Order: sequence, then C-alpha cells, then structure tokens
Amino acid sequence: MTATKGKKKDRVLVFDTTLRDGEQSPGASLDHREKVEIAHQLAQMGVDIIEAGFPIASPGDFRAVHEIAETIKGPTIAGLARCVEADIARCAEAVMPAKKPRIHVFLATSAIHRKFKLRKARAEIIKQAVASVKYAKSFVDDVEFSPEDASRTEPDFLAQVVEAAIDAGATTINVPDTVGYTMPDEFSHLIGALFESVPNINDAVISVHCHNDLGMGVANSLASLQAGARQVECTIPSAA
Repeated sequence: MTATKGKKKDRVLVFDTTLRDGEQSPGASLDHREKVEIAHQLAQMGVDIIEAGFPIASPGDFRAVHEIAETIKGPTIAGLARCVEADIARCAEAVMPAKKPRIHVFLATSAIHRKFKLRKARAEIIKQAVASVKYAKSFVDDVEFSPEDASRTEPDFLAQVVEAAIDAGATTINVPDTVGYTMPDEFSHLIGALFESVPNINDAVISVHCHNDLGMGVANSLASLQAGARQVECTIPSAA
C-alpha cells in the first residue's frame, strides 16, 4: 500500500481524545479526578495516545494534563495547543513529565475560516503553521499538526500545508472533518489524494479525526484507513 511503503510497521494507532474533544459533548464535563481516573482506564485498555486536554484553556485543565503526564505509564500523552507560542509553551510544560510527550498543534485552513475567523491569506497560514511546528519541536520530538476544517479546505492548499508542516518536523498529520459533514467516499478520496500529491507524505503518520454530526464518524474513519491513514482519533462511547 502506498501509505505504508517503506515503513517497518503497518498498524493502526488509537488516539483517544475523550479527555479533550469528548468533553465538548453535552453533559460530558469532567472534573480533575474523573480525568485522571479515565486516563488510567485508557492506559489499561492499551490505547496508543491519550490526548489529556487543552492546557492553556484553564488552570484545571493544565493540572489534569500535568498529573496524567506524571502518573500514566505506557501511552503517549498529548496536549492540544493553537498555533500560538503561549499555547505551545504551556502545553509543553504540561506534558513534559510524560515518558512519551506529544504536542498537538492546530490551525484552521479552510477558506471560510481564513476569511472570517483568522483573516489571513494562504501564505500567512503556511508561515504560521511552519513556525508553530518548529517551536513545538524545540520542546518535544513528537509533534502532531492538524489543519482544522481540513475536509472543507481546497485540496491544493491542504496539500501545501501538509507538505510544509512535515518539512517543519511534524511527525503526525491529522486530517479532521471538523464540522462532521463529509461522507465516506469523499473522505477516502481526500486522504488518497494527499498520498498522491504530497511528496513527503511517508515521513509522517497520517491521522483522521471524524466528527459524528451526521452519524458518519466511524464510517469515515474506516474509509480513511482503507485510503492509507494509520491513526484514528476517537472517544470512548460515553463521551462520544
């Protein structure tokens, strides 16, 4: 398979984001004790990566991520950060105690986000993404980059951003269906197109993060695996 050519292992990594994105579901708010308890259970289940939270969001979230990084053994412990230096530095501080820390940075790339949320041109987005990945790499070796709203981003621009982020040092590229609107055949085509158009694609693990607004989250995730993705971001059912 093109996606895994030259790689020693061809396995799917489970990235559990129950403690971060899962908590955004109505009624799924978790306190510090609950987050740490769930993290222990996730480790026992054998998940590969636990996204423990968004450290800059609140002192409580920072504390939970930091304690999980200190106490959980086995999985990689990831924290989320916007492509902003203050976010990244705070995230690094939170995950640093982990044996396998990861910083997950994200930046919106779709036309609607560029125009109305970020008010930035394509070149500015690429510049910010590259700078943020490099800054995150100054703290940890394992850096994940997500082009937010990737499924609504122009394919040519998405490929440019992905290539630039990998060149900057991203070890995982996550392709999110942020608004949960795509269908399996569309999403499979998107992932396949990245493997065809991004020359350095095999230098990173390709991940997907599928929201379930139309009830297609699992179907889209499975379709992406058939197209070559090798990390799936998901939550446990009670917080999905």
